[in-house]
Amino acid sequence: MKIAPEGWVVIIPIVAGALILGGLSIILLSWWGIPVMLAALLVAGWSLWFFRDPNRVTPPGTDQIISPADGKVIKIDAAPLPANLAPAGETPPQMQRVSIFLNIFNVHVNRVPAAGKITKVVYSPGTFFNASMDKASESNERSAVLLTDPRGRQIAFVQIAGWVARRIVNSLREGQTVSAGERFGLIRFGSRAEIYLPQDAEILVQVGEHVIAGESLLAKLAAPQPKPQVETVVRPAAPAETGALR
Repeated sequence: MKIAPEGWVVIIPIVAGALILGGLSIILLSWWGIPVMLAALLVAGWSLWFFRDPNRVTPPGTDQIISPADGKVIKIDAAPLPANLAPAGETPPQMQRVSIFLNIFNVHVNRVPAAGKITKVVYSPGTFFNASMDKASESNERSAVLLTDPRGRQIAFVQIAGWVARRIVNSLREGQTVSAGERFGLIRFGSRAEIYLPQDAEILVQVGEHVIAGESLLAKLAAPQPKPQVETVVRPAAPAETGALR
């Protein structure tokens, strides 16, 4: 089983604590310490399983949006682009938003939803409300990313920490070119992911549906409308006068 590298900072203390607790329970309680040791080893094994990083196969195609997280779709609504991703002094545009809740049993490795260039990354510290609550979108610790795809369309995706989670990992940098399904970070323990899409995008999932990061199709983007071509009319020049008026 492949383990996410970002998880070792949590796994090592948990495993070490479990071994110490299990050993002390056997020394101090003799046979009565066995249940304590087994419980400690169970917690250590769960920590390894939680930070699993399975391989994912991203479906090929253009104009498609891949789920950035494993979990359950809990809300599909209209919302403005996060203010910290909008250009300074401009009103954030209205977009479609898909919210995904990750419980402690889901894979917590996050993946890029579309190919393109990272144009902005903003980290915001915050509180730790339950990630399934709507106010978590604006109040909790979060990391927001703005991406521009090869056809100039912008999407945003946000990692939001929950009441258990206390650390967001995001390796993306402004100016970086990414591929759809590419691994970019994780949120430790229960959390939420949101993705903001253009208003003309076709949403392919429903509330209550379970999705898989890097594999499930969330939406399909509308093809950009071609710019109208302005025809230039060239009028023939008036003939020059060849003689004086008589």
